[in-house]
Amino acid sequence: MTEFPHIIRSPLSQSFTHDGLTVRVEIYKIEGTDGWTLELIDEDGGSTVWQDAFATDADAFAEFTDGVEQLGLDRLINPDDDDLATVH
Repeated sequence: MTEFPHIIRSPLSQSFTHDGLTVRVEIYKIEGTDGWTLELIDEDGGSTVWQDAFATDADAFAEFTDGVEQLGLDRLINPDDDDLATVH
């Protein structure tokens, strides 16, 4: 039987609403590894995951809030090609 790795969820994970849109901000890492993953889950269950890992969960959350400030939440969960090059 295969054992699944233990996932550590950051206390910074939360629901976030901006401009009428709500997402679940999930920040997590696999126990024993370096790097935190940033994932946004929209109201329809769609997922946007950043490709690069972050050194800390606070770095991941700062990337999320900077993205909301610069692009808006809608473009974070529905990025176009230009957004993918600069944010994710």
